[in-house]
Amino acid sequence: MPIPVSNPDRPPKPIAFLDRDGVLNEDIGYLHRPEGLIWIEGAKEAVLFLNGAGYTVIVVTNQSGVARGYFDTGAVEGLHSWMNEELQRAGAHIDAFYYCPHHPEGAVGQYKIECSCRKPAPGMLLRAMEEWPCEPGRSFLIGDKDRDLEAARRAGIPGNLFQGGNLLAFIQGIVGGA
Repeated sequence: MPIPVSNPDRPPKPIAFLDRDGVLNEDIGYLHRPEGLIWIEGAKEAVLFLNGAGYTVIVVTNQSGVARGYFDTGAVEGLHSWMNEELQRAGAHIDAFYYCPHHPEGAVGQYKIECSCRKPAPGMLLRAMEEWPCEPGRSFLIGDKDRDLEAARRAGIPGNLFQGGNLLAFIQGIVGGA
């Protein structure tokens, strides 16, 4: 199933930006195959909760494994499609996935660059905020690293450090609701 695309004609909504590895799924290092994905406790329920609360849900993830030559962009996009299919089985969905394939120390020439999308740079967030009508005052990011929080700060939205546990309970603590 295709990943939903932005609709610039819809009214602005708050965006919940989620890092992928360490927030939605266990960070096993260079995840690129569905069989390696282990969902964080409460992740699917958290996305469903955000959908129901009127948030646009967008994943923003650094994927330097592309630049390092460990896997290609097709593997990243295939994993993201599979994740959304799994979420849809639970009645949830991610509206969009943004990823940065770059790393200045990469091995693949076209991706071996400094860029404005690799967190802590805010490029992925700013692009999403342009492509998806956004209420910045109600938007936020959840990440598991300081670089995630710095990207949120640079994009002008709050960042929240997730250090494990139940993601649904964590998100409910941010936006309220039970």
